[in-house]
Amino acid sequence: MPAETGEDSATTFHAFVVARTPALSRTAYLLTGDAHLAEDLVQTALFKAAKSWHRIEGEPEPYVRRILYTQNVSWWRQRKHVREQTLGAYDAPARATDPDLRLTLEQALGRLTTRQRTVLVLRYFEDLTEVQTAAALGIRPGTVKSIGRQALARLRALAPELAELVGDPS
Repeated sequence: MPAETGEDSATTFHAFVVARTPALSRTAYLLTGDAHLAEDLVQTALFKAAKSWHRIEGEPEPYVRRILYTQNVSWWRQRKHVREQTLGAYDAPARATDPDLRLTLEQALGRLTTRQRTVLVLRYFEDLTEVQTAAALGIRPGTVKSIGRQALARLRALAPELAELVGDPS
């Protein structure tokens, strides 16, 4: 689709940005837990995609999302020493509209590692399979399973009141 040149390429990129920025922004916010970092993350991903737009074949969204995920991990590695803040307000998924439940979930997600939060966001918010999540992050499906299992266990420990959302480990 985007493998075009000149004006057509600029038009398709602009259409993509207009159509997909809200969804990319929600995901970026869930990944970073910070509205400003999320904006920066989306802008960086779109900038990198714009530079390669003429070479992207097929659907561009998986390509842009991969940039989003890998850039977030790169930033996380650079700011490892900075304490992460809890998640603030965002467009919550429909199943988390109860304010108390949402606040508990946001606080618990904010206390996970970046990798754990990323895997949970991709698996349960973005609804990707283990294989798709592994491909997006450049890791093995077994690693996705392991990180996901650790993240869910940590959520159960941090917020037992989320048992209905997180599920029973047995």
